[in-house]
Amino acid sequence: MYNKLQYISQGNTIKKQLYAIHSALDNGCDWIQMRFKNPNVLEVLTLAEAVKKLTQDYTSTFIINDNVQLAKQLDANGVHLGLTDMGIIEARSILGPTKIIGGTANTFEDILRRAAEDCDYIGLGPFQYTTTKENLSPILGLEGYHSIINQMQNNGLTIPIYAIGGITLNDVEALMEIGIHGIAVSSLITQNKNPLELITQLNEKLYVSI
Repeated sequence: MYNKLQYISQGNTIKKQLYAIHSALDNGCDWIQMRFKNPNVLEVLTLAEAVKKLTQDYTSTFIINDNVQLAKQLDANGVHLGLTDMGIIEARSILGPTKIIGGTANTFEDILRRAAEDCDYIGLGPFQYTTTKENLSPILGLEGYHSIINQMQNNGLTIPIYAIGGITLNDVEALMEIGIHGIAVSSLITQNKNPLELITQLNEKLYVSI
């Protein structure tokens, strides 16, 4: 089963991205989603090649945000696709059956769509307000997650759900009790002054039931 902690990379330069990703890996995060909104194709490729090597060195999962062709070119572990990105069925036809394809959702209707597309995991959010992403979908909160997870259970849907959007260490236990699989975080790790302590605590809370 997939790691319960996903780190979504941050930084507006290759140097900042690599520093943050290396720090996350070095301190115990085994799943990296490279998110680099840079129009310079060469810079994106340069970063992706470096991240591919880093994740190989740490035997970690390497997911690329949005860019299906880049994921294929570098033989990444998979991609994460937003609601307005390439469709999951088309991405699957490009990447093949063994790659991980995750998708974003904000409502139960989105979950149904993702399930019909046979996506591997879902990033459901936002949990609360976050400055990491522009044009946020409606905030879900604990009540929203609880409602959607209940609807999934009632419909026999078992796709792993990752909570995303402004999650803090103190939120993890309540989210896990609802029945999500894990969390995806960005600023929480990037901006922390003691990432080893934080990631250790996150993993302890995420894997407490194992």
